[in-house]
This record gives sequence, structure tokens and C-alpha cells, in this order.
Amino acid sequence: MSKTFAQLCLVSSLTLLASASVFAQAPAAAPSAAPAAAAGSCPAILKQNFKRLQDDTPQDLCQYAGKVILVVNTASYCGFTNQYEGLEAMYAKYSGKGLVVLGFPSNDFGQQEPGSSKEIADFCYNTYGVKFPMFAKSVVSGKEPNPLFANLIKITGKAPAWNFHKYLIDRNGKVVDNFGSKVTPSDKQLVGAVEKALAM
Repeated sequence: MSKTFAQLCLVSSLTLLASASVFAQAPAAAPSAAPAAAAGSCPAILKQNFKRLQDDTPQDLCQYAGKVILVVNTASYCGFTNQYEGLEAMYAKYSGKGLVVLGFPSNDFGQQEPGSSKEIADFCYNTYGVKFPMFAKSVVSGKEPNPLFANLIKITGKAPAWNFHKYLIDRNGKVVDNFGSKVTPSDKQLVGAVEKALAM
């Protein structure tokens, strides 16, 4: 009886050792490969940091790598300010599919964004329920635009002519299109471009 028990223990031990050996070999490559892939997955245009509008916490744009990105320069007292509503609706509709809208308040045009970060944040949320990421007020045109807009302008050859200019970046970090202030978030041209980028 003890001999049979000993044999069973031996078989069980050998089985466990074999299983452990297989488990150790199979996933070994995965953990080491994942960080390497992640390290090189952020496109150059996103390798930048900007302060979050609400509290000035630095934000690495690489967190949006792999998403379709709509970059918009915004203002609180502009004839196009009601586009916040459409931008938030677009973000709510497509965020689950990989879209993120990034808002960059700017006082460049008509002095239409004179407030502090807190005032801008409160206005955006309380008036339009904006939940998409917003960043601290910065310059988006002229001789010294912020680094992201400097790259967008260089790539497209189009600088914002007014508030609510839009740049579309695909999942690979390629700038695929840009749209002037008069192109609303519900415009078929813009919606079509966003849906096409999301499908890729």
C-alpha cells in the first residue's frame, strides 16, 4: 500500500515538474517582449508633455499612442465656441472605438481666451460638459507655437487661422488631415475622415 502511495507521489511530482517546465518556457518571451514593443510604440509627434488644464499636472502625450487623435485649438468667447458641444458628442460617440479629442485653449485670436486655467476649465465643464482632455493655455500660431502645433503646422503647411482649427492624427501618429474653424464636428467631411481613421 505504501509502495503504491510512493509511486503515486512520484508520478504526481514528475507531472508537476513537467508542467512547471512547460509554463516557465512558454510565457518567458512575452513579458520581455512587451516592454520593448511599448518603448518604441510612441510616434515622434506625441513625444511631448503638456500641463493638464484643470490642475497643471504634466501629461505625456504618449499615453494617447495607438489612438486616433483630433487636436483642436479652443477659445471660450468665440463665435465657434459652441463647437465644444459637438466635439464632446464626437468624443463620447467614438472614444470606445479609439478616438480622443485634445483641446488646447489659446488667446491667439481676438483675445477670446483671456481667463485663467481654472476659469477655462470651469467654463468648459459647466457650459458644455467637456470631458475630453484639455491642456493649459498656450500659443498655437505665429513665430513660437507650442511644440505640438509647430509640428502640425510644419507637416500640413496649415497654421490655425482662428479658433477651433482641427488636426487629425491616425493611430500610427501620421497627420492625415486638417480642417478649418468653419468645419463643425458634425460636418460629413470631418466625421468621414474620423471614421476612416478609426477603421484602419
